[in-house]
Amino acid sequence: MSFYAPFTLPFIIGTTILFLVLIWKYLSWFFDLPRSDKRLIFKGIPTFATLRSLWEVVRECLLHVRIFKVDKRLGYMHASLAFGWFLLIAMGSLETIAYLGFKMVPLQGHVFFKYFAVANGITEHKAGWDFVMDFLLAVVLSGLLMAWFKRLHSRSVGMRRTTRHVLGDRVALSFLWFIFPLRLVAESITVELYGGGSFLTASFGNLLDLIFGHTLLSYAYEPAWWCYSIALCGFFVAMPFSRYMHIFTEVPLIFLRNYGLRATSRKKSYDNFEVQACSRCGVCIDPCQLQSVLNIDSVQSVYFVRDRRYNMLTQQVAQNCLMCGRCADKCPVGVNLLTLRQNSRDAMRNIPAERRYDYFKGLDRSEGAGRVGYFAGCMTLLTPRTMTAMEQIFEAVNEQVWWADRNGGVCCGRPLKLSGETDSARKMMRYNTELFRKHNIRTLVTSCPICLKVFKEDYDLEGIEVLHHSEYIERLLRNGRLTLEKGVTNYTYHDPCELGRGGGIYEAPRTVIEAVGALVEAEHNRRDSLCCGSSLANTVINDASQLRLASALTEELERTGADSIVTACPLCKKALSRTAKERVYDLAEIVAEHITK
Repeated sequence: MSFYAPFTLPFIIGTTILFLVLIWKYLSWFFDLPRSDKRLIFKGIPTFATLRSLWEVVRECLLHVRIFKVDKRLGYMHASLAFGWFLLIAMGSLETIAYLGFKMVPLQGHVFFKYFAVANGITEHKAGWDFVMDFLLAVVLSGLLMAWFKRLHSRSVGMRRTTRHVLGDRVALSFLWFIFPLRLVAESITVELYGGGSFLTASFGNLLDLIFGHTLLSYAYEPAWWCYSIALCGFFVAMPFSRYMHIFTEVPLIFLRNYGLRATSRKKSYDNFEVQACSRCGVCIDPCQLQSVLNIDSVQSVYFVRDRRYNMLTQQVAQNCLMCGRCADKCPVGVNLLTLRQNSRDAMRNIPAERRYDYFKGLDRSEGAGRVGYFAGCMTLLTPRTMTAMEQIFEAVNEQVWWADRNGGVCCGRPLKLSGETDSARKMMRYNTELFRKHNIRTLVTSCPICLKVFKEDYDLEGIEVLHHSEYIERLLRNGRLTLEKGVTNYTYHDPCELGRGGGIYEAPRTVIEAVGALVEAEHNRRDSLCCGSSLANTVINDASQLRLASALTEELERTGADSIVTACPLCKKALSRTAKERVYDLAEIVAEHITK
């Protein structure tokens, strides 16, 4: 049997180019990984992590379960295209076995089986297989119709705004959009001329015959297959250089994650996999408050990753981000968007020879002594009621406290890190680490989630327990060391970005609030909480824009009808206080007010 025809040449060329480019990319990315990451991969391969990865590939690369959770219509659109195409390929291979047995059939023989069945004189058609292949093609085409309609009316699939693509992506998308309609035309003409087919191809073939006539269809037979092959070739050649590279990159990314590899600011080679795994689905656009409140729609993570991938990233796009984590929390691929952006800022702004922060060598303004240390942080020093409340709490439980910076000290370093000045930030981190070690503390408490995050992620504080003041107060209550009088006040709580999505701390603040009053949840809470807008990570938007973001948040919080707004971050407190009608409290303040003597 022959499985070659001239029209298959574009498909063969496109497939070969795709295969070679993928091998080149994978090998270059792998060899760029540090030895420690390579060891993790080789250790992980013979473990259950591999089986777990395979199941995740099915769930997320084919069925798109996470996108289903965002919106069922959007999930069906993605799954019908991905899983539908996969099944067309898999069932197409089984179809050739059903007709020919276990014979060696080249790839084009499976892809263009309807053509080669005719060319090789197969006249006995299997109705069951014709139905299965027609059904799968119909599923894919339904997803394609939804994708077309989404470009015109994104709200039809649950998105306020769809993604804008660059020219290269649009070229690849155009080829993709033509592949399945052209397959339908080619197979329908074949069915009409030579028999077979099922509800879709037979019906469409009959319609084409009614419109154009049998003679014209016979002339269109070979060109139809040529067009289908050329569309496949165009897409395969464009795929590795477009957003559709995610189809092949998300798979290894899942395996690498399950083997323990992580994106960090010190190992940036892993970024290659994450940047290329972004499908630019646009799910990250709607959660972004820069878009929903300020109508800034060119800096979201989907555009940041795109610009970084094509080496056209600008400071405007890299720096104009709240780094609140709302987009990363919604990303169906699980790309570590915050670390990617941070690494880009490092590359664009870091000055390794920076000497501005040498002045604090030997500086020690701390006071007191104790196994518990309290690090207020810059923003807490600017909201002194929080530190006063913490002092009252410490006194109430007779805690001996070492005060790191009550009289001023050195910043934790995270604001500089967020802006991209990593080396200067590390100088501050080294200074504070040495200070904590010098005073021999065992528990470090901070009221600032920004400080908390950097202490846990970037400091070497082995042997020192790091707690947010909400966790510390909750522990005092649980251990019976602190007794509070419960009142009748209704509080609504704002989850700070760095404490909630950044640190996973949601229950401790709520437990504390419920010990002094009643909690009324806002519409957006916990992982879905809104950003206050005054993020230190954004160096682009002006004060008026920050005010608009804060106002949108306070309006939502006040709609709960609660008597007071409570937060657990000094920066959030300062931002919300600018627009709230009533006083905004830090968690420590309402605790201090309800301490029983």
